[in-house]
Parts: sequence; structure tokens; C-alpha cells
Amino acid sequence: MRLLKRSILLALLVAAGLAGWLAWFAFAAVPLKVNDEHRVVNFDIRPGLGLKAAARVMAEAGVGFSPWRFALLGRLTGRDRDIKAGSYEVGPGVTAWQLLEKLTAGEVTQSELVIVEGSTFREMRALLAAHPDLRQDTAGLSDTEILHRIGAGATHPEGRFFPDTYLFARQSSDLDIYRRAYRAMQRRLAAAWEGRDPVVPLRDANEALILASIIEKETGRAEERGKVASVFVNRLRIGMRLQTDPTVIYGLGEKFDGNLRKIDLLTDTPYNSYTRPGLPPTPIALPGMASIEAALHPPQTDLYYFVARGDGSSAFSRSLEEHNRAVAKYQLGRK
Repeated sequence: MRLLKRSILLALLVAAGLAGWLAWFAFAAVPLKVNDEHRVVNFDIRPGLGLKAAARVMAEAGVGFSPWRFALLGRLTGRDRDIKAGSYEVGPGVTAWQLLEKLTAGEVTQSELVIVEGSTFREMRALLAAHPDLRQDTAGLSDTEILHRIGAGATHPEGRFFPDTYLFARQSSDLDIYRRAYRAMQRRLAAAWEGRDPVVPLRDANEALILASIIEKETGRAEERGKVASVFVNRLRIGMRLQTDPTVIYGLGEKFDGNLRKIDLLTDTPYNSYTRPGLPPTPIALPGMASIEAALHPPQTDLYYFVARGDGSSAFSRSLEEHNRAVAKYQLGRK
């Protein structure tokens, strides 16, 4: 009987000691191996990594604890199977318990990527390829292969991705950004098309996207976007050629050296809106929501021409005669 009591007492003492040690380890600040330049420790937890392996990753990154202790804390608290993959950042004063909560809550460090309205898909690819926090899973893939990988039904990538600011965990796949941007454009374009002005001379949402991309490239000032849209819509209604330089430039592709020549305007390509009527075969850039709305809700005007003034604004005209005077004044320097 005495032996049993002593065994129980010993077990209680061991349990109390373990509980005390566990509490001390859980709530004491963990030392971090940092330098003067970077006062935080960053580490990446890969998908499928167990808590013990994750603890080793943290220790190797500079979190000053024994991995087995952290893994034991997770097991004893029943949270060893709840950790989330991602990129993490911890600073001085963090405790083992806070680290465990951060891992189980998935409080990952986020990076940012900004896709600018009016960018081309080629520029978007270069932007993603140069981002240091993205995993480059599309390296070596063609544009068509990227569309296939993200489950896109489109056959041409231009204009299909919504320009926006995207937040992501470090070392996320670049395919995730492509997929998110594609789905964002699909959702927004579909909703905008459903609410369109029924009199716009566009057959489907694809044509709306093409027109929006032209409006995006031709708008120098946001307050003039509606007028720009009205010019192109008015031309489409009467079968007048759009005659817009950005479509010609897009058709030239990498051959364009920054100088649009008269021969370029006369040389027929599928994107030359001087030689061909109607819209080009695809969008020519990634349009923002304002340009999509302008294409689907253009103001009613009697404008058919515009020319750049040289200060970012445009001079709009109702007739060719009025337009020629504006060209002489703003482009040729004549009074």
C-alpha cells in the first residue's frame, strides 16, 4: 500500500514537473539568431511537412530552441497535425506557444505583386518571372501551356487577366497568381456584361474586353475615358474604321522600337485598325474595371475623332474638318 502511494506521489511529482517545464518552455521568449540588419527570422514550411520537421526548419533558420521540445509541445497539446504550410516571419519576444499558434492559424507572411492596368500579357509574364518571392513553375512554358495549366478556356492570353494588387505567401507558385487573375477577370467581365447598356454595338463579352483594352491604351486622363469610349462606339455603329495606333503597335509586337511610322499604318496585319474594319481579333492589353465599364456604358456623344494635345489630354472632334484643325494645332504646331 505504501509502495502504491509512493508510486502515485512520484507520478504526480513527475507530471507536475513536466507541466511546469512545459509551461516554462511554452511561455518563455524564444531566443532568435538575428543580425543588426534583419531583426526578424524568416522561414518557409513546405506542404506536407510534419511538426518535427517544421521545428527543424525553424531551428535552422535561427529560432533558438531544440526541435524535439517544440514537437513535444505540439503533441502534448494535440496541435501537431494542425500546422499550415507557408512563409512565416517572427521577431524578438516571440514564445514557443505563439509560434505554435502562428503555425496552426496559418499566419503567413504575405508578399505583394501589382499588375498595372494597360500592361500586356508579355509584360505580366516578365513581372511575375522577376518577383523574388514567387516559385517559378511556369518557366519554360508557352502562353498556351499556362492557360491549360490554370484551366482557362481561352486560346489567347491577352486581356484575360485582371490587373490588380495580389497578396500571396512567399514561395507560392506563380501559377496561383495567373489562376487568381484569370478568375477575377472572368467574374468581373461576366457581371459587367450582364449589366451592359443594351444598345452597345458589341456581340459578346469577348468583344467588350477587346474594346475595353483599346480604351485602356488610348485614355490619357481618367476623366476622358467616357469620351474615348464614345468615339470608338460611334465608329463601330456606322462601320467606320477605328484607326487607333495602339492596335497597330500591338500587331508589330517586339518589332516595335518606339517609333510608329507611316509604313506601319499602311501595312496590313490582323491588328491594323487603319486597314481593317471592326475590332482586332484579341484584346491588346489588360484593361481595368473602369475601361470595361466605359466600353459597356459609353456616354451618348456625337464625337468621332480625338488627338493628343501633348499634355496627357486629348482634343475631341465631331467632324473630320474639326479634327484636322486639332491635328494641325497639337501635332504639327500650326495655329
